[in-house]
Amino acid sequence: MSISLTILGKSPSWPDTDGACSGYLIESGGHRLLLDCGNGVLGKLRLQTGYETIDAVLVSHLHADHLLDLVPFAYVLTYGPPVREGDAPLLHAPPGSREAMRRLCGVFGSELLIENAFDLTEYDPADELAIGPLRARFQLVPHYIPTYAIELSDGDGRRLVFSADCGPNDELVEFARGADLLLIEATLTEPDLEDHAHLTAEEAGDIGRRAGVERLLVTHFSADLGADSVRERAAGSFGRPVELAVDGARHDV
Repeated sequence: MSISLTILGKSPSWPDTDGACSGYLIESGGHRLLLDCGNGVLGKLRLQTGYETIDAVLVSHLHADHLLDLVPFAYVLTYGPPVREGDAPLLHAPPGSREAMRRLCGVFGSELLIENAFDLTEYDPADELAIGPLRARFQLVPHYIPTYAIELSDGDGRRLVFSADCGPNDELVEFARGADLLLIEATLTEPDLEDHAHLTAEEAGDIGRRAGVERLLVTHFSADLGADSVRERAAGSFGRPVELAVDGARHDV
C-alpha cells in the first residue's frame, strides 16, 4: 500500500493569486482523506476529485486558514448535486472544535451546519487514530493556539509527517525522526523571536536535517517570497535538495 499526497493549497493565512490556504488530499488503499480545509481548498479539491468521494477530513488546529472551507463544504454536502450517497464523511478535529464550529456557523444562521453535514468527533491527541487504512498520531507543537503535528502511516511502514503551523521545537524533530516525507511550514523570512509560532525556510530545513527525514517538502509560504529563495534557504540548512509545495502537484510516499 502507498500514500499519495496532492497539494490543494499551500498558502499561508492569505491565499496566493489563484491559490488556496492549507489543504492536502491524502489517498491510500482507495480511501480519500482531506488534511486541513482552509479557505479556497474546496474548489481546488474539485479539480482533483468529487467532493462527495471524500471519506474523512482531519484538522490540525482551529485557525481559519486551516478550516474555513468546511463551511462551503458543509453547504454543498447538504444542498448540492451530486448528492453524496451513504454515511456522512468523518470529521476529525482537535479538542474544542464542536464549540468553535458552532460559533463559526452561527454567523451564517445555523450553528449545526457543519455537525449536520459531517460526522464530527474531537480526537484525543494522546491516542492513535485509525482513518481508513491509515493510522494518525499527534504531537503538540508551539503555535498561537493548541496545534498538532500529524503523522500518517500505512501498514507497510511508510510515514508522512505534517508539521502543521509551528515555531522551532525539538518535539517535532523527534516526532518526525526518520519519516519518509516531512511536509513542513516555512512562513517567515526572519525568525520569530517573540512568539515562536512559525518557521523560516532555514529553520524548516534544520528540523528536517536533525530529524533525518528522507524527503523535505516545504509549504505554507507566500509566493511573494519567491520560490527559488525559499528552496535555496531551506536546502542550505537541510543539506540536500528540498521540494516545494505547488498547488495541484502530487507526491507519492
